[in-house]
This record gives sequence, structure tokens and C-alpha cells, in this order.
Amino acid sequence: MLTNQKDLISLFKNQNFSVAFLSLGFLFLFVVTAFVDIDFLSACVDASFNFSVKYFGALCQVLLFATFFIAMGLAITKYGNVRLGGLDKPEFSTFRWLSMIICTLLAGGGVFWSAAEPMYHFLNVPPAFPGIEGGTAAAVTPALTQSFLHWGFYAWAILSTLGTIIIMYSCYYKKMPIAPRALIYPFMGEKGVNGIYGTLVDAFTIVATAAGTIGPIGFLGLQMSYAVSRISGVPDTFSLQLIVIAAVTLVYTLTAVTPIYKGINHVSFFNVLLTIFVILFILLCGPGRFIVDSFMSAMGNYLGGDFIRLALFRGDSTWTGAWTIFFFVWMLAYAPMMAVFCARVSRGRTIRELVLAVTLGAGLSTNAWFSVLGGAGIYYELTMPGSVSAALNSNGLPAALLSIIDQLPLHHFMTPVILVLVILYLVTTGAGMTYSMAMSISHDNPPVYLRVMWGVVMGAVAALLIRLGAGGISALQNFIVFTSVPLMFFFFPTLWYGPKCAIELYRLSLIHI
Repeated sequence: MLTNQKDLISLFKNQNFSVAFLSLGFLFLFVVTAFVDIDFLSACVDASFNFSVKYFGALCQVLLFATFFIAMGLAITKYGNVRLGGLDKPEFSTFRWLSMIICTLLAGGGVFWSAAEPMYHFLNVPPAFPGIEGGTAAAVTPALTQSFLHWGFYAWAILSTLGTIIIMYSCYYKKMPIAPRALIYPFMGEKGVNGIYGTLVDAFTIVATAAGTIGPIGFLGLQMSYAVSRISGVPDTFSLQLIVIAAVTLVYTLTAVTPIYKGINHVSFFNVLLTIFVILFILLCGPGRFIVDSFMSAMGNYLGGDFIRLALFRGDSTWTGAWTIFFFVWMLAYAPMMAVFCARVSRGRTIRELVLAVTLGAGLSTNAWFSVLGGAGIYYELTMPGSVSAALNSNGLPAALLSIIDQLPLHHFMTPVILVLVILYLVTTGAGMTYSMAMSISHDNPPVYLRVMWGVVMGAVAALLIRLGAGGISALQNFIVFTSVPLMFFFFPTLWYGPKCAIELYRLSLIHI
């Protein structure tokens, strides 16, 4: 209970309302501008997107490329034995630990792009693979290989390695706040963390994370309302989309409010089990042999010669900006908040476990998931041209997944199963990011009202932007590129300070033996 003015001032200071004011203020300004003049907003977004891609796109490619190889090198040295977070053993089992991390990120990819992106690349072969005709058998491997680049090992490296090591070091050994601002402690010290630079890091991170999460929430509303309308005959209107978004927002907010040992832990565990069931069903009852063959061919092609070439490909700047740079920057937008989340759930894990299990294990799992859904879609498109692409071209992302499901055996049973899976992926991401954003403001175990606030804000913004049409959601999602540019400059120092923190932690571990 607040007894005097001093207590009230202390509360405001401790909850870091300056970060909340900046991030909420930006989202409010974005939504107001969208309602006043959506064309003006779209023009500003396009201009900022093109500027960011032109001047910072190559830097982003180098950042992800370098992060992967430095993290892998660190994992195979003696420093990989360092146990993080000040605990002698992990808080969660390996399966549940990986489930939480994978599901927290995979909503955007697992829900919308795993079915659609391989199909896009299959129909229009990326410029990194010249001379291959789209829509043919020869285009299968390039399509999956390009998708692996965007969602595989490089993505997971930037999300869960060097940044997480620095936050573990700064928070659990130097007693810095458990927030994205802890990333700058090794090179700016406590004064930088607690000053204006720390505030800006947290604010930029929250805005970028919110934009990256609100987009999938909005697209889910469109996807689910499209599915419900097609199955039941109910008109696909904004009212139906609003009901879907409100229901999902309620579920992921309640999950975020529940202690992490129960809410996110249990939902992600069930999510992974259901994912495994869907994969096995499609492999056994669908084009399983084609999927396995395509996955192995694409992985062989990717690891055999395209792993470095594609990551640094600059042959077509327009295409690279629209695809590779966009996805790489999207991962960067999530990276500080995912580092906070990983630091929260990875205590007691070694650096080697963190790098190898998450970067390689989660990366391989994501590639497999894209091969199952995307590969099934490509198979049906090959055998019956137009069976997937027609719906994709006419109705966009929501229609691609349903077109694939429709061609599976027992599709009347599998449609609700996969739609439940779609919702669960988004619930885990929404809950994980809601929890992390609240923690970035409270700098501790976030109070319930902060978790509720961020959960409701993201759902409300998604609903408001859908009211303007899909262009509102797309504008916010594309704005990730511009809002993530500052994060790039905070993440480049991790290439040096990540290993440096690991070395210091190794030295400290020897002292305590």
C-alpha cells in the first residue's frame, strides 16, 4: 500500500514507465496515423523499408552470419562447459525447455510461412538459383533450401546464443535488470544500462517485438475467420475476425499471467506433441516419401554448398531485400526479447547446450516442419497444378494452408486439428512475448497488471489494424525493418563481448571449484 508521495515516485521509477511511455506512445501514434491516412502511412513505411534495406541490409546479413560461426566456435571450446545462470542444474527438462523456446518463436513461421514460403519459391525460383524453371520438379530443392536459410540455423543463432550469454552474465552475475538493456552492460557499464541508452534499448526492443507479434495475431484473425467461414458458411466479416482475435488474446494473456512453470511450460509441451502428431500423420497418410526425399535433398544442397553462399547473396538487391533481409531483420527484432526469455528459462544449462541444442536442434526441427507442410503443398501443386497456387494467389496466406489440408486424407478431421495447432503456436508466442515485454519494464518477475496490459494492447492493435484491412497489419509488420535498425548496433558488439563474457564466466567457475 502506498503511504506517501515518495512511495508513489519509487513505484513509477521501479516500473520504468519511461520505457512504457515510449513504446505505447509509438504504437498509439502508428494506429492513429493509420486511421487518419493509411496511404500516407504505407508510403512512409515503404520509404523507411527501402532506406533500411539499402543502407543496412548487408550489415544484417553479416551480423547473422558472424553470430552463427562465433557461437558454434565458442560451443566446441572449453568455454562451452560453462553453466549459466548461477544454477547447478536446469530448472526444466530438455524436452520442455526446447519446447518453450521453439514454440515461443515459431508462430510467425509455423503458422503462416511454412506452407506459403516454399510454395512462393517453388513457383518463382529465387535469383540465387538461375536457370531453373518455376513450378517444375527441379524447383523443389531450391524452394526448400531458400526457406531453410530464412528460418533455420542463422535465425536461431541470433535468437539464442551470444545475446543470451551476455544477459546471463549481466543479470545473474552483475545484478543488472533482466531486460534487453542488459545487453549493453559489457561495453557501457552500469551507468549506460540505467541511463538513457538502456531506456532506448528497451523501448526499441518492445516496439520491434510488438510489431513482429501483432502481425501474426492479425493474420491469424484473417486465417481463422476465413477457415470458419468456409467450413460453416458464416460470412467472413470483421465481427468474426474480432471474435477470433479476442478469444486468442484472452487465452495467451491468461497463459502469460499464469506462472511460467505452469502456463507457457504446459501449453508449449502440448503444442510440440500436437506438432509431432501432425508431422507423423502427413508423413504416413500424405506424400511422406516425397517429403523425406525433398528434405534430405534440400538439406544436402544447403549444407553442401549453399550455407554460406545464400547467407551473403547480394546478386538481386530488390529480391534479397523483400525476402532474406526482411526475414533476417524480423529475427533480429525478436532477438533481444528472445534473449531475455531464453535467459529466464535456460538457467543451469551450459553454453554448449544453449548453442548446439537450440541453434542446431531447433533449426533442424524448423527445417523439418517447413519441409512437411511446404513439401506437401509442393507435391500437390506438382501433381495437380493450381491446387494450392490458385488459392494462394487469390486469397493469400490464409488460403494456402487450408488448400494443403483439403488434399490430405481425413481432411475433415485434420482441419480442426491443424487450426488448433495454429492457435497454440500463436498463444505460446503471444504469452512468451507478453511475459518478456512486461519483464523489460518491471526488471523483475513482472506483476500481473503489466502482463495483462501488454497482452490486451497487442490484441487491440491487431484488431484495429484489421479494421483497416490487411494493409494495416502488413504496414506494421514491414515497419519491423526500420525499427530494428537501432537494435543492429546494439547487437554487433555481442560478436566480441559474447565470447568475452563466456571467458569471464569460465574464469569465475574455476575460482569456485
